Amino acid sequence: MVYLNRIYTKSGDGGETSLGDGSRVPKTDLRIVAYGTVDELNAVLGIARAEAADGTTDAALRQIQNDLFDLGADLCVPENAATDPERPPLRVTAEMVAALERWIDRLNERLQPLQSFVLPGGMQAAAHLHHARTVCRRAEIAVLQLAARDPVNPQVAIYLNRLSDLLFVMARSANDGGAADILWVPGGGSAAGGAG
Repeated sequence: MVYLNRIYTKSGDGGETSLGDGSRVPKTDLRIVAYGTVDELNAVLGIARAEAADGTTDAALRQIQNDLFDLGADLCVPENAATDPERPPLRVTAEMVAALERWIDRLNERLQPLQSFVLPGGMQAAAHLHHARTVCRRAEIAVLQLAARDPVNPQVAIYLNRLSDLLFVMARSANDGGAADILWVPGGGSAAGGAG
């Protein structure tokens, strides 16, 4: 259990912070950028939850928010860190990814087939889910940049990749099952934005 009795510690005032194994790194370190972006994603999901029209989507997003804290904890403790065998660090698992895939399959079978790419927007809830999807993609990129330098649990990037797919499907679902999706029309904006 986490116990926070003080919100400020002043230990980060010099531009460094502590990882889960106690080591100190600059706040600009790729690892901090990665789990900071995951934290941003979690905050955007909180906004999406505030707009969720149905209890099923809200419950799924709540579970995902909890998963993202686990994912952040995974990133916070490096793979090669010395850890207490009686208290192993939290790690993202293949089953967590499989749960996302089950949600995708259930939602996708009720959606209208796509005939074009979808522009982010439509209903307010869908717009927030599209926003979350783009932040999720950025978080995945940050994790992949970290993984190019340090060992990272491969399930972390896989989870984020699958989550961005789920958020896309959730956004379409929030757009009246896809009926209110705004479709991309190639070259369709050229007349409005022509030379002036």
